[in-house]
Amino acid sequence: MSVTQTDHVETGRHERRQSIAAVILAAGAGSRFAGEEHKLLAEIDGVPMVRIVIDAARAADVDEVVVVGGSIDLEPIVPDDVTLLHNEPWEEGQATSLRAAVAYAEMRGHSAIVVGLGDSPGVTTEIWNAVAAVDDDLASARYDGELRPPVKLSAAMWASLPVSGDEGARAVMRARPDLVRPVPVEGNPHDIDTLEDLRRWS
Repeated sequence: MSVTQTDHVETGRHERRQSIAAVILAAGAGSRFAGEEHKLLAEIDGVPMVRIVIDAARAADVDEVVVVGGSIDLEPIVPDDVTLLHNEPWEEGQATSLRAAVAYAEMRGHSAIVVGLGDSPGVTTEIWNAVAAVDDDLASARYDGELRPPVKLSAAMWASLPVSGDEGARAVMRARPDLVRPVPVEGNPHDIDTLEDLRRWS
């Protein structure tokens, strides 16, 4: 469902102490992918890559799922129970997409967001849940010692996010490593950036 900031979205989720939105960043051009279509639309077992990511987040214990698009039209892919935001200045970098998500989360009254990437189909529902469940203001999934998305950012951290450039949560984690709560998980966090990456999945 594509919405504006004045639209009301029924999430159908149960009430909880924190209101948490899962945010999927999916606005970039995917310029390293040499396929005939945008990489987010490339299919894995017959399902568009970004839809795999969306469905994993939809099954998680969050109050709303938000997809931030930009370079391509994702409306045919995004289910009606998911909020699709269009980030007009997407070419200015990932920070603008995250800022769009934060502005929407503030308007909706969410107290935290858990941010993942639209090109990481190996991030399972269990991983989304593990990161969303921690109480810390800043948390990241940890795969074999490596910190990768999804990343949880409470409202207390949103003002620290960059306003421009191609970094978002990584910049905050680098600036405040003392605040980062690692969440050990099992899974494949790697992005699909090239056709070779896709072949390894298929």
